[in-house]
Amino acid sequence: MEIRVTRDTMSDIYFDALRIRNQVFVKEQGVPYELEVGNALEEASSVHFVLYDDGLAKGTVRLLADLDDKTALIQRMAILKEARGHGYATLLINRLIEFAKENRLNKLELHAQLSAKGLYSKHGFNEVGQIFEEAGIQHIQMERTDFGN
Repeated sequence: MEIRVTRDTMSDIYFDALRIRNQVFVKEQGVPYELEVGNALEEASSVHFVLYDDGLAKGTVRLLADLDDKTALIQRMAILKEARGHGYATLLINRLIEFAKENRLNKLELHAQLSAKGLYSKHGFNEVGQIFEEAGIQHIQMERTDFGN
């Protein structure tokens, strides 16, 4: 098992991330493709993480980092339906926390779907603010500021 990281939106890693996101968000959850992909500038400015098991892409997440502000926004966490329940999301979250430490970030933020709130809470993320709707799905803002830097 490995997690590959890229900023190159023309790489195979990035295309694997898009394939997973399309399957999970667009096909499974009904999010319009235009909303899911977002704008090209955000895609190009993000760090894309893809988890591979036996050479097959199983999950992805993107991180939109502001290294000057020392913060980053976790976005587009997706695990293929048939790959859920194997701890892949935890591995990706741990890699994001490692990235935060490596880059001396002060804060990781995310907009968690309510169904995933518990997963992030287990990894030290705290709820901030009220429940809101994004792409027709209820979310809560969460953040983590302790990375042991």
